[in-house]
Amino acid sequence: MNDLWQHLAERKALDLEIRGEIETAFGTRGKKALAAIDDHKVMKYLDFFVVEGRTSRYIVEDEFCTCSDFMYRGRTCWHLLAVRIARATGTYQSVDSWYQDQLKNSR
Repeated sequence: MNDLWQHLAERKALDLEIRGEIETAFGTRGKKALAAIDDHKVMKYLDFFVVEGRTSRYIVEDEFCTCSDFMYRGRTCWHLLAVRIARATGTYQSVDSWYQDQLKNSR
């Protein structure tokens, strides 16, 4: 598994070989993470990474995610994978605002 992340860090690109490695290592979660990146659903705000899921947006910080898969099952979710891949490759949308401010304004 460490070889995958090292390989990704060295290449900094999501070529077919890397995509295959991610899908082999993580299965459905890897496919969902790659789809989120391809669909521009990984956003880096000034305070957090946010991943848009099917039903909600999830805050990802370090190795923590606000989705139920992570919160209740305690496992690495596809949102975490998407952020980890996006960070390594620079394939995220930068948002020049604080996500916390958006949360406050939406209430």
